[in-house]
Amino acid sequence: LGTPIDVVIATEDRDLFAEKLKEIDEKMAVSIAVKTVDDAVSAANEIGGFPVMIRSAFALGGLGSGICEDEEHLRSMAAKALAVAPQILVERSMLGWKEVEYEVVRDAADNCITVCNMENFDPMGVHTGDSIVVSPSQTLSNDEYHMLRTTAVNVVRHLGIVGECNIQYSLDPYSMEYSIIEVNARLSRSSALASKATGYPLAFVAAKLSLGITLPEIKNAITKTTQACFEPSLDYIVTKVPRWDLSKFQGVSTEIGSAMKSVGEVMAIGRTFEECFQKALRMTDPSIKGFQPRAKNYLKYDLERELTKPSDRRVYAIAKAMYEEGMTVDQVHELTKIDKWFLSRLMDIVHASKGVEGQNLTSIEYQQMLRLKKLGFSDIQLGQLTNSNERAARAARKDLSVVPVTKQIDTLAAEYPAQTNYLYMTYHGDENDITIGGGGAIVLGSGAYRIGSSVEFDWCSVSCIRTLREIGKRTIMVNYNPETVSTDYDECDQLYFEELSHERVLDVYETETADGVVVSVGGQIPNNLALDLHKSELNVYGTHPDMIDSAEDRHKFSALMDSIGIEQAPWKDLTDVDEALQFAEDVGYPVLVRPSYVLSGAAMNVAFDDDQLKYFLSMATDVSEDHPVVISKFIQGAKEIEMDAVGSKGEVVVAAIHEHVENAGVHSGDATLLLPSESLSPFMKERVKDYTKRIAKALNITGPFNIQFIVKDDDCMVIECNLRASRSVPFVSKTMQLDFIETATRTMMGECVEDVKFNDTTQWEGPDEYTAVKAPMFSFTRLAGADPILGVEMASTGEVACFGADKHEAFLKAMLSTGFKLPQKDILINACGTLAHKVTPVAYQLTKLGFTLWAPTETYDHLIRKGVECNLVKMPLDSEGVTTKGDNACSLIEDAVVDLVINLPTHYSTDVKNNFFIRRKAVDFGVPLLTNLQVVELFSESMAKYMQGGMIGLEPNSLFHYYKQEKNKEAWTSPTEFH
Repeated sequence: LGTPIDVVIATEDRDLFAEKLKEIDEKMAVSIAVKTVDDAVSAANEIGGFPVMIRSAFALGGLGSGICEDEEHLRSMAAKALAVAPQILVERSMLGWKEVEYEVVRDAADNCITVCNMENFDPMGVHTGDSIVVSPSQTLSNDEYHMLRTTAVNVVRHLGIVGECNIQYSLDPYSMEYSIIEVNARLSRSSALASKATGYPLAFVAAKLSLGITLPEIKNAITKTTQACFEPSLDYIVTKVPRWDLSKFQGVSTEIGSAMKSVGEVMAIGRTFEECFQKALRMTDPSIKGFQPRAKNYLKYDLERELTKPSDRRVYAIAKAMYEEGMTVDQVHELTKIDKWFLSRLMDIVHASKGVEGQNLTSIEYQQMLRLKKLGFSDIQLGQLTNSNERAARAARKDLSVVPVTKQIDTLAAEYPAQTNYLYMTYHGDENDITIGGGGAIVLGSGAYRIGSSVEFDWCSVSCIRTLREIGKRTIMVNYNPETVSTDYDECDQLYFEELSHERVLDVYETETADGVVVSVGGQIPNNLALDLHKSELNVYGTHPDMIDSAEDRHKFSALMDSIGIEQAPWKDLTDVDEALQFAEDVGYPVLVRPSYVLSGAAMNVAFDDDQLKYFLSMATDVSEDHPVVISKFIQGAKEIEMDAVGSKGEVVVAAIHEHVENAGVHSGDATLLLPSESLSPFMKERVKDYTKRIAKALNITGPFNIQFIVKDDDCMVIECNLRASRSVPFVSKTMQLDFIETATRTMMGECVEDVKFNDTTQWEGPDEYTAVKAPMFSFTRLAGADPILGVEMASTGEVACFGADKHEAFLKAMLSTGFKLPQKDILINACGTLAHKVTPVAYQLTKLGFTLWAPTETYDHLIRKGVECNLVKMPLDSEGVTTKGDNACSLIEDAVVDLVINLPTHYSTDVKNNFFIRRKAVDFGVPLLTNLQVVELFSESMAKYMQGGMIGLEPNSLFHYYKQEKNKEAWTSPTEFH
């Protein structure tokens, strides 16, 4: 339906696309499509030499693309790109040009409009998913805007797209020269942003257009009276800022370029660029207060390099340059090539900040206070600048009657009245667009997607809103992530596209005269606000905020567990480094360092010696300055068990026990989960249930909660308890066929949930008739230099889950769903130190299944000694650190000799560099990699079962493929009939 297949191919295949544009005399960057590395080098010389840009065809998020400075760089990048894509494009580099994008819709009757235009804050060279983006464009002249708009409509009409698409341009800042980068004949990452920026529901409209309905027949979702055949005209500006998590990966390059590295994004709405830029920066992380330098101290040379080469911290380097180094707009422009209009707006923020710095709060008058708020300064910033605090700044502001107004998204510039519940707050206005004070429940969303907090919390938020509406409660959503369902304005009664900060939640609460706030379904950010909101006398639904503090504060929680007789690993509250070293000596290494109030194990680490411990302690105190850090004994070789449950007034209402395939030491977000749990003894299951009930009672839990246990021999120890929905709740709800969040919402609202209350075995332990496996999804391919190995800090950026008749079938289905390819021929295997003994049975089983094994000396010697057939291969580096000649472990991967790499390091591995090179090479060349012993064991068991024909559904075929393979006599109808 919609856009014809040949049009989709013409936009994805670079050669065909160039031909199509030539037909209407449109300009595309000079480029040549190639299929080999040598051809790429020839192409680079042909289009005028280096630097050049390479792009992969049929790739998402610029995977495999980048700027190549010289031939060596090009050869390296082209080899990696061609390992994952059939064709690459070598094109002229347009570094420093502006990047502009238009979202276009066209119907079958050739009505064609541009819905939204967007401009990148960063010039060409940074992938649009990694760039700060504003909409509508701010620096284009009227002529430039209309020239690109006309081109967009002409190109889309010529190609014959039906539905929605986007077109990206590069534009020379000093002339009217432009070139078309690409057209995506589909909804793209920026379509969600454009939909939220304009209130024009692109996917909804595109679906209708693909059915042959025309634009004049579709209603405008904002006015509810006019047609969808209009171009939105905005009286506000939105700013999108990406969110990176590169600090979680060892060795990763923090430079950003044409291959996307961000894991999420935020969108802020305001009336000026300054207002929404500062809002957007705060949205990316609660620790960021606005446009101001961050703690990092740069040398002058490093600062200039940071400004010249874009990185995930460049915007704070610009702040440093302007605030502390006295650099002018012209000097910063010279290094960054960012348009001077943007930089001069940022300089306004700097001047205003310096103007108020050191002033007494009481001396700030109405006009100055209003100007500061219009420039996007938060109460926390004002508190810091005036040596006071957020509460004092808020009180001073309200005494001056400087309060925000609530505005509706208006896409017809007030020509027709807006009928929408899609709202934002601003200081640029005199009156509210809505009747305020409707009461109801505020639900706090999850904010930016990041490692550890992704779509699972959006699922929880939406489930909560829908349940509240079902029971007749007015709902108010606060969130700022354009990629979520919770920020669709038809999901709730009032949508505030706003910050999840103490200041803004109070503003919304007061404006709406709300009845209470739900903090337990949006992950860690809302959870961290609970205590402050309670202190500000807001009603927090569910478990009492003091109890949330008792669970989040590591010291209080550990003390509580001791008081109710629940086992935990030996622990100590940290006061200084010497005490920590003494504790480690007393209990023996390894030890675990854990800060409080963190998500996805931020700065959580396992230390194996004194030096590591000192380093990790310094990191933990940086992350968790206001809250205690606890150090505990790390139990090796233990099983990790999780419990997701819902409580009501201290009683457990629903619960599910699931286990990690990997031993303790891998973060729960990175672990492979099994439901029902298969390895727990009846004795241990009872212990887990008993502890869960005791903890629920001690914390008087009402609402969702998650407990993590460590099980070893006959010991069952508690690791932590989160009094909020966990990231595994959607997985558990779908496996148990019971929405845990619906139940939790009803308990928090004081509803009777007797009808779902159960304590029988099935509902604690999961289904009998099938098994579900949740497997993590990683983005190491995009993170050049990162070591693809797992630890106590989370690294995965997504997950999949599959059902199967048993754990083996479910596991293999889940692995295949992550893009893992089952091996067909040779396997490279390396197990360090003590793991060599444990991997022997696995290696033996794989040879019996017909696989040829390759192993470096240490593993090879061990396997041969144990009678397992194996081939010897050299390590990439010899003992002197020199690359080995001839075939080595890395060349086996490059030359596609092996199609699975098993690399099992331990913390005592000596050959760290070689093992890293092997793991990294596997990721770069798209070869499946396994680095955990328990996963390898389950994989070899599952492969044995699969190869003996004991599984179905692993090679799904379309019905028509099935017809081709079917013999005529097998058909139970006529062979030519549908059956």
